[in-house]
Amino acid sequence: MNIAKPSMRGNYIAGVDEAGRGPLAGPVIAAAVILDGAKPIEGLADSKVLSAGRREVLARLIRERALCWALGRAEVEEIDRLNILQASLLAMKRAVEALSLTPELVLVDGNQVPELGCTVKTVVRGDATVPAISAASILAKVARDAEMDELDRRFPGYGFSRHKGYPTPAHLLSLETLGVSSIHRRSFAPVRRLLG
Repeated sequence: MNIAKPSMRGNYIAGVDEAGRGPLAGPVIAAAVILDGAKPIEGLADSKVLSAGRREVLARLIRERALCWALGRAEVEEIDRLNILQASLLAMKRAVEALSLTPELVLVDGNQVPELGCTVKTVVRGDATVPAISAASILAKVARDAEMDELDRRFPGYGFSRHKGYPTPAHLLSLETLGVSSIHRRSFAPVRRLLG
């Protein structure tokens, strides 16, 4: 996952973002990235505006060129226990703590701050304006999409590879037909209603 480097404190700035707050199923996955200024990556942007193919290309470049990167996650059980916001912040915290370099500053997309032992600043729409956050957005999205593709094979019929767990009409219909699976978030209203 990480490019192996000794843990040390320096003037490193990490970008952090997550993927998977809105879906009805699956984990929320966050990424933290410290870019290398000597190895720029062209085309970094909010993962939501990039095609799947472009995200894959950029994710490979990020993993190759960043000083370090890491993923963090919160599972469905944690989402249901904590709520999706707190679970997202926990995933971000885990991503930052998994970095092989210790950042002096962490820039987080949005307006909520995970608890970290360093300076943290939020940047609204940071995934579109701050390269390190864009890079984190891409890594988190690519990792979560790949996981949902795997869950589609383990839980056939729900269409996870198509909608990635988001509440599309097809997903809601499959939920009514097949029932709630073990990877559905029971605290989310459409799932909670089905459970009665």
